[in-house]
Amino acid sequence: MLMRITSCLNNVAGRLCAASLCLMFLFPLLTAEAADRASDEFLTGYISSILERDLQWERSSYILKIVNGVATLTLFKDDPLRREAADKQLRTIDGLQELSIVVKPTDAGKPAVVNSFMGITGEAEAFPTGDLFRPLIADPKQPQFFVSISSFRSSGVRYTMASVGFGETFGLYRFFGTREGDGLQLGVEGALFAQFNLDASSYDLINADYTIGIPVTYRHGDNSFRFRMYHQSSHLGDEFLQSENSPERVNLSYEAIELIYSHEWRGWRVYGGGEYLIHKEPADLKPMGAHWGIEYRGSKPLVWKGRLIGGVDMKSFEEHNWSIDTSVKAGLEFGHPNPGQRRLRLMAEWYKGFNPYGQFYNNSVEYYGLGVSLGF
Repeated sequence: MLMRITSCLNNVAGRLCAASLCLMFLFPLLTAEAADRASDEFLTGYISSILERDLQWERSSYILKIVNGVATLTLFKDDPLRREAADKQLRTIDGLQELSIVVKPTDAGKPAVVNSFMGITGEAEAFPTGDLFRPLIADPKQPQFFVSISSFRSSGVRYTMASVGFGETFGLYRFFGTREGDGLQLGVEGALFAQFNLDASSYDLINADYTIGIPVTYRHGDNSFRFRMYHQSSHLGDEFLQSENSPERVNLSYEAIELIYSHEWRGWRVYGGGEYLIHKEPADLKPMGAHWGIEYRGSKPLVWKGRLIGGVDMKSFEEHNWSIDTSVKAGLEFGHPNPGQRRLRLMAEWYKGFNPYGQFYNNSVEYYGLGVSLGF
């Protein structure tokens, strides 16, 4: 028995030694690879800030790619003075192994412009990444993946509410513009928004809204538009219907058309537009609505490489005598900032106005809390 135990211990010790040796060889490789990635990400952000803050370059006037410390800076317009200034400013950066500056006009190799007013070329791509109209930061009905916990109040009723959303905008086809980042895109979007009463013993599902739409988005420089037709239907939760204080169900369903314009300037963005219900139930719903807001997207990391982000979104509907519903969200964004790339947001939120979610659209509510959202 003693010999067996000794043999087992020797076996375990041998395997632990082997595992330790493997880790000793692998650890430097893994840490070196992680360091390279971190170094490239740091250099990208640092060089971009120099180009845009110190040299006053527009973000849409260049493309920067860095791999293992080797940077390639692509310009869309040949300007010897800009090239010389960039070369002089960037070559002294620690950690930058090599810098290559090339000039490639955005219309090089592309078919002729087919619409000189909109600046759209004949080149196109199926299933593009991201969208030309940035998702709205503070809009409670923006299709995205999120979860939030809030303190909710309405007509003397108070409870802790959990809100979840599942949704995304998927690009189908994009016509490229004459400048990098410009174009015209057709897409499809879908989302589900649900709210739960966490103070109820079974965490009752209160309401669920389903939306599906077809957005057409357009960008020209710092200006962008979103035109979409979408459908929404709302449903009360089964457990909530069975409760003693359940309200009378409203069969809320409608189709709407919406147009929103936005303008961006140095991290700031303002937008405005409206929508019109073209088919609705109940039939006496008033059809017109206005929608506007302001946003800020920081470029400098603050905490754990998170960038400051926030927005104020406001809506006003004819149905509610044009009273203003206000949604405020602010927090940190981690990951890539551009639509179509992976990111995570930690946000504090506050809302006051008529309920943005289906069945209770005639109730005045207020809530505040914290949320997490994921983007692609």
